[in-house]
Amino acid sequence: MRAAPTILHLDMDAFYASVEQASKPSLRGKAVIVGGLGPRGVVATASYEARRFGVHSAMPMGQARRLCPNGAYLIPRFSLYRQVSDVVMALLRELSPLVEPLSLDEAFVDLEAGGVAFDSRGARETGERLRADIRAATGLSGSVGLAGSKMLAKVASEEAKPAGLLLIEPGTERELLAPMSVRTLPGVGPATGEHLRRAGITTVGELAEAGEDELVRMVGRSAGAGLYRMALGLDDRPVVAERDAKSVSVEDTFDVDLHDRVRIRGEVQRLADRCVRRLRDSGHSGRTIVLKVRRYDFSTLTRSETLRGPTDDPAVVREAAARLLEGVDTTGGVRLLGVGVSGLADYTQEDLFAQSLAAEPDGADGADGSDRTDGTDRTDGAGGTGGVDAADRTGRADGAGGGAVTSGAAEAEAEGAHGVAEPEPAPERRWAAGSDVRHAVYGPGWVQGSGVGRVTVRFEQPGSEPGRVRTFRVDDPELEPSDPLPLVGDGSESGP
Repeated sequence: MRAAPTILHLDMDAFYASVEQASKPSLRGKAVIVGGLGPRGVVATASYEARRFGVHSAMPMGQARRLCPNGAYLIPRFSLYRQVSDVVMALLRELSPLVEPLSLDEAFVDLEAGGVAFDSRGARETGERLRADIRAATGLSGSVGLAGSKMLAKVASEEAKPAGLLLIEPGTERELLAPMSVRTLPGVGPATGEHLRRAGITTVGELAEAGEDELVRMVGRSAGAGLYRMALGLDDRPVVAERDAKSVSVEDTFDVDLHDRVRIRGEVQRLADRCVRRLRDSGHSGRTIVLKVRRYDFSTLTRSETLRGPTDDPAVVREAAARLLEGVDTTGGVRLLGVGVSGLADYTQEDLFAQSLAAEPDGADGADGSDRTDGTDRTDGAGGTGGVDAADRTGRADGAGGGAVTSGAAEAEAEGAHGVAEPEPAPERRWAAGSDVRHAVYGPGWVQGSGVGRVTVRFEQPGSEPGRVRTFRVDDPELEPSDPLPLVGDGSESGP
């Protein structure tokens, strides 16, 4: 616990929704909900306008639509969110070498380590300057908390929302915390909060009065001791610049339960490919392959297999995931699948046995053999769309590769029978609400909605006035998917 409030916590306000409002002028001041748009989608972020209707993060999208039927429902655009996050994190690193990111929109900063603040006045000035710099660089607002510990700085930023700054002077912690709900404390979720409520403890002050011994009796030694220290405002954790990843994983929730075993195997293969791409992007390899299966009745099964050494070989991960799937009963249907890799390392030790299996020609076991060919002879051909999140699967232009991939054996058989393989008809292009597009005549815009063979596009961009809406055929050759435009700075365009 420091004698000066030189630990800063930044939390961007309704980050995903705010980015969407900044990039789409017609949505400013309106209810915006970002998340999966399918029947099993979940709200990722809701703008403050939407929160007035009771919409909040992690809420089922169907419930959100009932609460806020006139809101704008958009798919996430993570590439843009990461770009904006990089700008914000760069500003934080100008303040101090000790920046601890918690997510794309949240981080702790040790101001003393950067030599920019050593007392309350310096910390406040730094916090206000940071908020102004973020506004100038991104057009977005962030809330800042300043305190002598990480826990109190996070509490302060929550109290400062939206677009505010709160500094907790050392020595005032207990007085400030006492009337707050126990749910304010990090780590106190619904279950623990309800357990404490049944014991008559609803505020942080009552938590402190209960004493450490009573809390240990109620929730266990480790949790009880931690709760008591937090109730007193005590937290000695340092700001850590680098936080090592413990695992890498991907998962998909399906709009309709999967029953076909071949389809389930194919989805697992595609998830394995996606997982390996993320693993390689992070510069890691891993020893333990994990398969997650959520069945029709919401029961969740997790299976794992540990290899002889760490790997980032997609064939090895696919084969391990396939073996794990063989031990799972999927008879009643599957609503979610996930593949992960843990036991991370920064080097690889190739699994020669698995590689030799991948190199062997297929046996004559029918479906089993062709499935193995599809899984091992390609590194990412099967991962084009099958492993995309539910929001992306329903939301992007599928002309770029949305069909099923034919195995090499099947292609050879088709060519032997007919001389030339019959070309598959191009799938109908599909456009998700919120996705970026560009028209050859009207320039950049975004999809407001689509259906019955038509797509409606609003042509506007960051910094412009609200734009006009136009409707096109879904297969209009002049309309193409595009990359997002930057929120601030050069990059504005206009159509003829």
